[in-house]
Amino acid sequence: MTVKISVIIPCLNSAARLMPLLAGLVDGTATGLIKQVIFADGGSDDITAEIAEEVGADFVSTPKGRGRQCKIAVIYAKAEWLLFLHDDCQLAQGWEDELMGFINEAENQNKCAYFRFKLDDKSLKAKFVGWGVYWRCKIFGLPYGDQGLLIGRELYEKIGGFSSLPIMEDVDIIGRIKAEIGKQNLLMLDSVLTTSADKYKTGYFKRIMRNFKYLMSYKLGKDPKKIAESYYK
Repeated sequence: MTVKISVIIPCLNSAARLMPLLAGLVDGTATGLIKQVIFADGGSDDITAEIAEEVGADFVSTPKGRGRQCKIAVIYAKAEWLLFLHDDCQLAQGWEDELMGFINEAENQNKCAYFRFKLDDKSLKAKFVGWGVYWRCKIFGLPYGDQGLLIGRELYEKIGGFSSLPIMEDVDIIGRIKAEIGKQNLLMLDSVLTTSADKYKTGYFKRIMRNFKYLMSYKLGKDPKKIAESYYK
């Protein structure tokens, strides 16, 4: 195996959330798939920097905002492929074998991939969310950032990479990827990426409707800065 990946993790006071993700990266590092792990930090005041040093990850200080954090981190990426992951996710066992197979297939050089979505909650409501995400991706080709994104460096640069939008940076880059390579070349992997259900603690239905409202606002052309002000207040 010659092709490798740089894993980019946008962080902000992530110390309490990182360990499950880092544990899942161990096998990828051991097999030689992972060339580098980058913590793109938006101004943490916890021990995120110390964790990066302890595990041998590169720590890059950036302005706050996932889009900006990812955009700047790519400057320091050394591998031919980039894997973007949120700090509160956990990779399923065997993920590295599937990614290794994907990036070493010549026909996939102009394709992108993302993981199957799952919440760390066994409730029926959580399963319903997972079902909805599956069909959103199948029908509309619209994965969100919490499903990860695997993209070749050449294609990433061709589409202009992540924007500096204060919100919807994942929707924005997926739109440009599909415009460049077509929805059929944005592929869902078999491997599962489990993400924290903490964001749904105010209620599953409420969160779903809130997300839909902001997505529609963005699609209808509302200023992302205004959306972010409402979303994060």
